[in-house]
This record gives sequence, C-alpha cells and structure tokens, in this order.
Amino acid sequence: MNHYFRHDILIIGSGAAGLALALNLSKHAKIAVLSKNRLQDGSTWYAQGGIAAVLDNKDSIDDHVKDTIKAGGGLCHPDAVKFTVENSADAIAWLIEQGVNFTRNENNDDFHLTKEGGHSHRRIIHSTDATGKEVHSTLIERIKSSDNIDLFEQHIAVDLIQQADASSKRLRCSGAYVYSREQDRVSTFQAKIVILATGGASKAYLYTSNPDGASGDGIAMAWRSGCRIANMEFNQFHPTCLYHPKAKTVLLTEALRGEGAYLTLPNGERFMHRFDSQKELAPRDIVARAIDHEIKRLGCDHLYLDISHKPKEFIDTHFPNVKESCLTYGIDITKDPIPVVPAAHYTCGGIMVDKNGQTDLLNLYAIGETSFTGLHGANRMASNSLLECIVYARSAAEHIQQNIALIDETDTPKEWDESRVKDSDEDVVIAHNWDELRRFMWDYVGIVRTQKRLERAQHRIKLLQREIADYYSNYKVGNDLIELRNLTTVAQLIIRSAMERKESRGLHYSLDYPNLGRIARDTILVPTNFAAQNIIVDKLE
Repeated sequence: MNHYFRHDILIIGSGAAGLALALNLSKHAKIAVLSKNRLQDGSTWYAQGGIAAVLDNKDSIDDHVKDTIKAGGGLCHPDAVKFTVENSADAIAWLIEQGVNFTRNENNDDFHLTKEGGHSHRRIIHSTDATGKEVHSTLIERIKSSDNIDLFEQHIAVDLIQQADASSKRLRCSGAYVYSREQDRVSTFQAKIVILATGGASKAYLYTSNPDGASGDGIAMAWRSGCRIANMEFNQFHPTCLYHPKAKTVLLTEALRGEGAYLTLPNGERFMHRFDSQKELAPRDIVARAIDHEIKRLGCDHLYLDISHKPKEFIDTHFPNVKESCLTYGIDITKDPIPVVPAAHYTCGGIMVDKNGQTDLLNLYAIGETSFTGLHGANRMASNSLLECIVYARSAAEHIQQNIALIDETDTPKEWDESRVKDSDEDVVIAHNWDELRRFMWDYVGIVRTQKRLERAQHRIKLLQREIADYYSNYKVGNDLIELRNLTTVAQLIIRSAMERKESRGLHYSLDYPNLGRIARDTILVPTNFAAQNIIVDKLE
C-alpha cells in the first residue's frame, strides 16, 4: 500500500530554523513540517544562553563582525558574517513580534543584555537562562495555529527523492521517503521545495550536550544526494557540561561565566589565566582545551565551575533553571562549585549553501546547524547559532516565495520498496555499533587529535559502514538503523576532513600539526555523484 503526501514545501526539522521558515511562508504555500521526535525535543529547546545581536548604542555591526571573525580562527566568510550581523536586529524584532518574551532590565526600560565568550560588548539578548525554550515554545504555539502547516511528529526522513527537472534539464529534489516511528512504515512525501533543518551531528560523540536526535541526518542525506559538505572537522565542544553519573546532557550556559563564574581545579585554584588573557571568557575552543589539558595533567575526571561567590538573589534571578537542574543532582550552585566536563556541542561545518540557503541540488535548501554558511569559520562564537537560524530562515523564505511559482510539478515518485527485506532479529548489532562508533570518535577524533588516532578511526569507520550497508540492504528500516547509518556517514566526513587539515586552527587541534597554517582554507568534500547535478537529463534516460 502506498502512503503518500503532497505539499508545496517539505521542511525536515522542527527547531528554530525550520519553524521560523514555516511561519514566514505559511501565507504563501501548503507546508509539511517533520519532527523526528516531539516538536520540542530538538536542540533549540535546550539552548540556554541567548541570541547575539547589535541592540545597544555602545555596540556596532563592525564590532560584532570583528568579534565573530576573530573567534572563527580566520576561516569565517566576511560576507556571510556581515550579512548575518546586519540582519540581527531585524531577526530579534521578528521574534518579539511572534511573542517571544525576552528578559528586561531591573527598571524594565529595556532588554537585559549579557556578555559571553569572545564578545567585546554585552549583546546577548535572552530569556533568563532558558532562551531556547522561550523561542521554541513561542514558535510552536504560532505554528499550531496556522491552517497551512501540517505537523508530522515522530517522523524521520530516510532519504531524499531526486527526479528530472524538465525546465533546467538537471536533477532536482522533489521530496523524501519518511519513516513513521508510531506506524512503523515508510511514506512518500512529495514537494516542490525541500528544506533540511535537521540540526547538527554531535551525537557522533560519546559525551554531548545535545538531545538524542542530533545524528546528522540532513548532512548525511545531502551528501548521499550529491551535495558538497564543508569544514566537518570543526566540532565545537562546550567547555561546561554537568559531570554527574546520572546526568546525561545537562548544559551549563556560558552566561554563567559571562556573569562572573570561575573555572577551578579540584583544589579551588583558578587556572584559565595560564591559557588566555580573557580567562573564563576566552572562546570555547580555548576553554575546552584548557579543561581537557588540566583533566589529563591531573588525572581527574572533571573540574569545577563556581559562581557561589555571587549573591544568592543574583543567581536566583539570572539562573533559575540552571539552579533547579543542579539541585536535581544535589548541587546547590549558590553554595557549591559545579563539577564540569567538556562535551560535543555544535557542528560548525555542514551542507554548503549560499545566503538564501540553497544547496548544490536544485530546489533543496539547508538552514541552521545542518548548513555551512561561512558564518562560524573554525569556531562558532557563543549565541551566534540561534541568530543564524532566524536570519537564514527569513532569507530562504523570501527566496522561496519569489521562485516557487516558477517550479513545475513533477511525476509522482516511485514508491518505497521493501518487498525483499525482512524484520531484524539482531537489533543488538545496531546497539553495539552505535556504542562503538561514539566511543572511538570520542577517543580518536575528539578535542585533541593525532594522525595515528585519525587513521585508527578511519579504519574502524570503514568496517562499520560495510556492516551497516549490509544490514540496511536486508532488513526493514527503523529509527535506530536510520540514525546509525547517518551517523557513520557523518563520522566518515568528520574523519576525512580532520585528516586533510595539516594544521591546528580553531576547534581542530592536532598534536602532529600544532601550528597555524599560513593560508586559511575551507575543507570542502565533493561526493562522487556531485557532477550528476549538472548532467543533462537526456543522458540519464
């Protein structure tokens, strides 16, 4: 039986980028939004710190641009940085218009702005210490009231659909095959335009601040469909995640350090002054490497983040959610230092796009963390991520609105074929491979790398990919198998990118190549089917 859905626009992903795009297009098209879990289960919901924007008279676009480029280790694309920052105030205004409630100053005359690592000014607008939740819940509420948007929760895309485009004589993206977790079946979703807003790939690592869904699905699907991928070696490790045997992904916002929290050794001694003049407010790559260095030097499991020297009323007002989360594990941050460890947090590379979010494949767009815009370079500056989501969602929406009427309908795609597959009786294989992948990525492709470690990882990933390809060919797909297949693809891209970079820059630190190269270059990976995007359709038939 064919399970088939048809919309003008298919958005794969339900975080800030995907929902902002849907809302900007809801008056112009019939839209489907896919969420692989519940709508609120993505990374946006858990973002704490805030959104960087030029909102203060003492700040300037030039300063925000300079700070971003400096943090990016010389690899930011100046045009992308300027484009994003110039549109930052409008992006915040749009969020306020949607109903987002940002924190105001004590006298309530303006919004409270905080400061985070790498920023030369207070420019982080926030909603206490739960900005992502406030933004996401507001967008979800708006989405649910739209008649033109169909929501599909518990749906994970398997692969993109490509068909011949008669007008351009190129291949175009015309939908996706999508697995329903609740109904245990694959359906066909057809659309004139498809947008990947699936987030990052930090679940490739054993320790991560991200929710379970961050398995690099969009990056992997785009790569298999012939899109170029860039700078996957730059994996940002957030310096401060809660270290506790029962804590899974508790992130401790950078705003804690922005408001005066100290990083300390187990004996209470501060140490960041030995690594950077900005101390705790140095860029994340420097802070994460410093913590990693001290942990290995001392042979301990974790270090500490201490804000207990601040007044209790200040902590209660500025960090109520962090305080509540820590109390769950018996830690009172108004009195005690917090045990911390770095964890994989953000994927700075991704699918190559232009300023409208267009990829190499006709009618396929990518926005948010899954994309590579050139904004983040070799290291993302704090709180630029949600800003990128909103700015590029609005830019892509404008471009789509101008061009969607020019797109001809295509024939109904072929049905998903699982006639020759069978139910798996060895799901333990998936669980074992998942665990092995995340462990060797952490050990061999983590905060500090060597060529020998990368070669070991490359050897292991090739073996895993062969096993998974065989498994994928013979058994019915399910959520775990889809994610594992995508994670192995993304892990391979990370390893290849890391092996190609013969220097240390930003988030990529190699003991074999500790110095900065003289020329700053992006690492661009080109799939073997990239040329197919420009092959004349007649030759394919």
